[in-house]
Amino acid sequence: MSSLLSLLQTYLPQAPGILPKWLLFVSAIAIFNSIQNYTTLKLTQRVYSARPQDVNWLSSRTFGTWTFLSAVVRAYTAYNIANQQLYDVCMWSYVLAGAHFVTEWLVFGTASLEAGLMGPLVVSSTSLVWMVTQRGFYTG
Repeated sequence: MSSLLSLLQTYLPQAPGILPKWLLFVSAIAIFNSIQNYTTLKLTQRVYSARPQDVNWLSSRTFGTWTFLSAVVRAYTAYNIANQQLYDVCMWSYVLAGAHFVTEWLVFGTASLEAGLMGPLVVSSTSLVWMVTQRGFYTG
């Protein structure tokens, strides 16, 4: 069992701290979310629960593609966290995600503050604050 754990650890980001591993974890969840966007509308309808009838296959696939792009950026950042430009792009991915979800909730009225929206809001805001406060540590 310990040899399996040691093997798995070799694939994790080797930079110090938890942030790089968190970025990889969030990236993995985003990949799952992207796949589900191409296979079902149910989870996406939970995010946009105030107007689930507005979620269609085209919007779901577009959201899945956008989410996959965010996953790629976050995974690259997890393994190259000292790269200042990549770090900044990753931070901007959380700004854009947070702005999207907040505007869908407060401006467009397609989302409501329920479980489907809370997850993305908590992840994007927590990750952004974490990255802003740790930027100097990781990028020098």
